[in-house]
Amino acid sequence: MLTPQTIAQRFVSETFPRWAPLLLLWGLTAALPGFAWGQQPAPKYPEHQQLDYVLTDTGERQPIATKADWERRRAHILANLQVVMGPLPPDTKKVSPDLQVLEEVKLDKCVRRKISYRTEANDRVRAYLFLPQPGTTQKGPAVLCLHQTVKIGKEEPAGLGGNPNLHYALHLAERGYVTLAPDYPSFGEYEYDFAPAKGYTSGTMKAIWDNMRAIDLLQSLPEVDGNRIGCIGHSLGGHNTMFTAAFDPRIKALVSNCGFTRFHKYYNGALMGWTSDRYMPKIRTEYHNSPDEVPFDFPEIVAAFAPRAFLASSPVRDDNFEVSGVRDTIASASPVYKLLGVPDNLQANYPDSAHDFPPEAREVAYRFLDKHLKGK
Repeated sequence: MLTPQTIAQRFVSETFPRWAPLLLLWGLTAALPGFAWGQQPAPKYPEHQQLDYVLTDTGERQPIATKADWERRRAHILANLQVVMGPLPPDTKKVSPDLQVLEEVKLDKCVRRKISYRTEANDRVRAYLFLPQPGTTQKGPAVLCLHQTVKIGKEEPAGLGGNPNLHYALHLAERGYVTLAPDYPSFGEYEYDFAPAKGYTSGTMKAIWDNMRAIDLLQSLPEVDGNRIGCIGHSLGGHNTMFTAAFDPRIKALVSNCGFTRFHKYYNGALMGWTSDRYMPKIRTEYHNSPDEVPFDFPEIVAAFAPRAFLASSPVRDDNFEVSGVRDTIASASPVYKLLGVPDNLQANYPDSAHDFPPEAREVAYRFLDKHLKGK
């Protein structure tokens, strides 16, 4: 009769010696920083404009013919974004927002609140929250409004200074949206140290995390329909909008104004502008500021939004983000939207202006959001 003691003795004398080397290798490997058992490195794609194939586990090209094929390619895109930006933090990092209202001002068409909320254990973000006038009981859509590279941060989209063309948090609130305009780390009232000890590879990923927590906050508000959330931004806010939407499918419609171009057409491929600690320093330290080496590009990011609604607002005289690279991007991503049956959800507008958001361009953007968040 086999007793527990006999079984244990046989394991030690017979089974364990055969498996000991493998167990030792597993233990040493699992102890390495960043190791995840079963995790595969992100496949490297040589052409970021060509979105009609997916690489198999053996590195072979397989044509994309179904939604499932595309989902595999999309997973590779998100993996390569994280190679450069650093990993998206796990849900265990989430904390209660602990919303605090710092001031309230009643405007003609809405209420503006200055608020503070937590995005992680030791970080609080200040933002402007616009709400309908008291007495409104029906839940409505909300838009996260992200500012450009400007010292005053959130105050500009909130209509409290800066360029009047960029007061979109106020404009959209006056159209009936709940809007939220937070500071990007290191702008406005958000003092932030980008040292690696904070746990982020890039300022870009920190901003993505903060924006996702802002969406948590919006979804918690009684005035907001959590299934109708959009995002809009200009310049830094434009690509911040795009990076966030790539990882957060709760953003159902988004507008990027003057926010991107293909890396090869960003100042003729000179990528230093993307590499400060606020953004993605690995583009400099590991990819030599070369668009040929960076493992992702904007055609892939835009395609990753599908089937959600995206409007690229790209002025033809934008010196920062060259318009032909935007046209290239839209052309590359369009077949993915067609594959998923929603070709009209991908739109582009090319106003005759410089790096700005003039009234006629804003009206196109606001109507786009109305269509996809209000059903108008």
